[in-house]
Amino acid sequence: MSTPAAAPRKVRPEFRNIHVTQIVQYRMPPAAMVSIMHRISGAALFLALPFLLWMFDLSLISEGTFERMALAASGWFVKIVLLFLAWAFLHHLVAGIRYLILDLHVGLELPTARKSALAVYAISLPLTLLAALKLFGAF
Repeated sequence: MSTPAAAPRKVRPEFRNIHVTQIVQYRMPPAAMVSIMHRISGAALFLALPFLLWMFDLSLISEGTFERMALAASGWFVKIVLLFLAWAFLHHLVAGIRYLILDLHVGLELPTARKSALAVYAISLPLTLLAALKLFGAF
């Protein structure tokens, strides 16, 4: 009795883990970047919420505390922080709408998903620019 010949082995791709120093060189698709930025913006909003509520509460106590909060918010560093939070809010909002649409099983095909990921940036970044112009007194 003869034994069957061994089937030729398929060459499988070799997957390697990337090192932390290689992250900058690693090219992620737009959907991955939107996902990562969605998490970062959500964490930033969550961590800033108690501080923002405290500032809002202080501004409502009296006219004097409102004046102090307005003076504190007029500094360039506070404006940069507020601009970052405005970006976080706008990006999180637009990406969240994208994820709600994806949850309805609309736009799951790769080309459509890639376009919707780029649309998140195309919508949230100009809105952030408008917020920056308003915040820094352009209009």
